[in-house]
Amino acid sequence: MVDSREQHYRKLLDIGLALSTERNSVRLMEKILDEAKSMCNADGGTLYRVVDNDQRLRFEIMRNDSLGIYNGGTSGKEINLPPVELFDPETGEENHKNVASYCALSKKTISIDDAYVFKDFDFQGTKNFDKATGYRSKSFLTVPLYNNERRVIAVLQLLNAQDRDTGEVIGFDTSLQPFVEALAAQAAIALDNQLLVEAQKELLASFISLIAGAIDAKSAYTGGHCQRVPVLTDMLAQAAIDQKSGQFADFNMSEEEQYELHIAGLLHDCGKVTTPEYIVDKATKLETIYDRIHEVRMRFEVMKRDAEIDYWKGLHQGEDEAVLKKALDKKLAQLDDDFAFVAECNVGGEFMAPDRMDRLDHIAQQTWTRTLSDRLGIGHEEETRKKACGPEAPLPVEESVLADRADHIIARRDKSLFAADNPFGFKMTPPDNLYNLGELYNLKIKAGTLTEEDRFKINDHIVQTIIMLDQLPFPRHLRRVPEYAGGHHEKMNGTGYPRKLRADEMSLPARMMAIADIFEALTAADRPYKLPKTLSQSIRIMSFMVKDDHLDKDLFELFLTSGKYLEYAEKFLKPEQIDEVDISQYLADTTDAA
Repeated sequence: MVDSREQHYRKLLDIGLALSTERNSVRLMEKILDEAKSMCNADGGTLYRVVDNDQRLRFEIMRNDSLGIYNGGTSGKEINLPPVELFDPETGEENHKNVASYCALSKKTISIDDAYVFKDFDFQGTKNFDKATGYRSKSFLTVPLYNNERRVIAVLQLLNAQDRDTGEVIGFDTSLQPFVEALAAQAAIALDNQLLVEAQKELLASFISLIAGAIDAKSAYTGGHCQRVPVLTDMLAQAAIDQKSGQFADFNMSEEEQYELHIAGLLHDCGKVTTPEYIVDKATKLETIYDRIHEVRMRFEVMKRDAEIDYWKGLHQGEDEAVLKKALDKKLAQLDDDFAFVAECNVGGEFMAPDRMDRLDHIAQQTWTRTLSDRLGIGHEEETRKKACGPEAPLPVEESVLADRADHIIARRDKSLFAADNPFGFKMTPPDNLYNLGELYNLKIKAGTLTEEDRFKINDHIVQTIIMLDQLPFPRHLRRVPEYAGGHHEKMNGTGYPRKLRADEMSLPARMMAIADIFEALTAADRPYKLPKTLSQSIRIMSFMVKDDHLDKDLFELFLTSGKYLEYAEKFLKPEQIDEVDISQYLADTTDAA
């Protein structure tokens, strides 16, 4: 007997060690059930989880060796049985009819030698199961698993103990019950800890997804970008893991490392929370928080009224009406045409050739009379900028209809982030000014609607992403999140930003995210400023980026040969975007480029 007890104690130590090293709650629950079955030589067993705010017991794993039943857990087979109610849904009374629910509520171990004889619990469900399968459920051992707060988190139920010599179904050995309870105590601690870890991971992932969703919701120009990039990055990483030969034969990632990459994908654009919407959404050249074309229009309206006033003044002074009318019509027509031209420039639809810029300068020579102070009713920051320009000019004052004024300049206060010795390794050269709101300066933008300052501010989101992530106390298994998330705008030839990293200075996961970021942006169908590109158009554009050494050649080839580009397309692209792609031509191209 002493030898047997020592054997059980040693077994408990071995089980405790095995349980403490398992990092997956599902596999952990399987180990708990299997070890308990083995200890008691039971033919079957069920593990229940307490769920729904301690209201129900959910079937997690069911095993029966004689019937070849293995459902739940890692089996891939669902358990299609309703949960056991711990309380009556109508009265709220405790459910003492079911042995598992009673065990959970009472926190007591219950051993039954023969369910067909025992009358204190309702075993009708068990009898129906036996009738349907020809099985004979007899002995039960039901044990609660409760944590250090004495809250039951699971219930372990063993079925039909067997004599180790004859195989006969017997009652559960009472001398084993303390060992099973000790196992349950160890298991409860391990399971509770793992469930807490998984709950924290789920909370973190959910919170990060919430942030990513908020960034996407902030602007229609980003759409679901922050949600889709991690999905595509995960797919490309899995493709590399699955390679058994070739370039990525030795590449592997653990579950924790894949989780780390997924978190990085969700956070790769978190710095966009600092980017003003009016810049991200800048639809016209004069747009800031509102479109300043309305101010310019009003100045033209004033000049048209002044022209009409001059006409009536001339009539009053006895000048020739025909001459005055002809001059008025010419002036009004010219003002209308000039404003139409300014408005056309504002939209940014045409390239701003030198002659167009010259015309803007010519229009800007026209003046209008302001009789009211422009320093009344303004905010402190604007007032400070105006005061820095000198004392206010006496009213009335003549002003250009278009101008680049000193108070249009918003200075960059701190350039230390981009100094040569900055702690983040940023290698970006910022414009002298944070913003330049000059009207002519903006209207003369050669293409598009963004100034140099606007573009830098948009690109600055990756700088802010790195700074924000660097400040977070990531645990050891997430320590590479800033590196993965911060590299998706780098280029393999070192011309990217913000650190000008070359391929050999970047990890493979970071390079994967760069491909995912580009492909998602090209194919996205929820950007109001552009039409989504087809699959073939997107792949072709990316092939040029590979030739220019902007994207990783080997990863791009893997992206194509693994079919991940098509798998992603079928999930996220519109049907009309998915056209035929002959990947062989791009594989040849990338090989030639090498």
